[in-house]
Amino acid sequence: MTIRLPDGAGGLRTYTPRPEPLALTTGAPFTSRTVFSAAHVVADPLADVSPDSPAAVDWEATLAFRRHLWSHGLGVAEAMDTAQRGMGLDWAGAAELIRRSAKEAKAVGGRIACGVGTDQLTAPASLDEIRAAYEEQLALVEESGAQAILMASRALAAAAKGPEDYLEVYGHLLRQAAEPVVLHWLGPMFDPALEGYWGSSDLDTATETFLEVIAAHPDKVDGIKVSLLDAQREIDIRRRLPSGVRCYTGDDFNYPELIAGDEKGFSHALLGIFDPLGPLAAEAVRVLDTGNVQGFRDLLDPTVELSRHLFQTPTRFYKTGVVFLAWLSGHQEHFTMVGGLQSARSLPHFARAYELADGLGLFPDPALAETRMKNLLAVYGVAQ
Repeated sequence: MTIRLPDGAGGLRTYTPRPEPLALTTGAPFTSRTVFSAAHVVADPLADVSPDSPAAVDWEATLAFRRHLWSHGLGVAEAMDTAQRGMGLDWAGAAELIRRSAKEAKAVGGRIACGVGTDQLTAPASLDEIRAAYEEQLALVEESGAQAILMASRALAAAAKGPEDYLEVYGHLLRQAAEPVVLHWLGPMFDPALEGYWGSSDLDTATETFLEVIAAHPDKVDGIKVSLLDAQREIDIRRRLPSGVRCYTGDDFNYPELIAGDEKGFSHALLGIFDPLGPLAAEAVRVLDTGNVQGFRDLLDPTVELSRHLFQTPTRFYKTGVVFLAWLSGHQEHFTMVGGLQSARSLPHFARAYELADGLGLFPDPALAETRMKNLLAVYGVAQ
């Protein structure tokens, strides 16, 4: 069987899909790295909504996908930007997602950490209002029994006059956190509203403020998630962390080398790309657990081309490719996203994502993936 795909230049080319998936099974818990997948949400395709409406979520399909990730030993990073937080999923929807996912995690023994932000604020806010918004979300996550991830705040980026405001707000939150949290530095390539976070657009200056926050409260920081797509900066930050504070890579361009590490240390992982790569990523980490770094790289290095494709500029629309691959993989019955974000990428982009994922053997049922890809092509007027 073959499939005709857009070639990116206005024409079509013939591709022969892989006949069998990569053989992957569940296995023992990881021993050498802590690994989270930031998970997407599944929209309810039958809901009568518009892009401006509150998100309509298919809760059973959403939770089923989290059970899939847990079954492979991955932790779930919930209500993060991969779940379209601030891009289709509002705070009310995120709060319900946190409650439901945390309850499901308890039921199956899965690890979960949840995003804490300020997205209930809809207008310019004062620092007091920003602190209160963070506190409200932190309380909900802690009450759910999940670990908290302090996410970057658009409201704080807009209101802060300099590094001292970040030091004050984050210091206040860390002092009152019941358990150690993960601090998330999300770069402007993922969210342009976060330009100048930590009080400066100069990354060296911003890094110093970020590290100052951590150094002042090392007992309240489990780890940091760095999402700057800059491997050397992550390594430099990682080497300066206080003892006991983990670095969770959020670099969807350079994750194999960062997780593998070097003679001075390594990164754990909290990655959006581990949503479509879940079983393969888990297999690679188990190989790494045995000390086989080359075997780990042999499995994970070939996935980087797909990741770079999904996260290409404008990077914030990577969620569209993640959900597209979940549909092709049979994890949901439709390609619909909250906020209508399924329209955020082009047909040639989808075609290349399909080809790269198929080549890696990611689709549990290659025939199903081929059929669904052909159905999408037909909607765009591409006959087979």
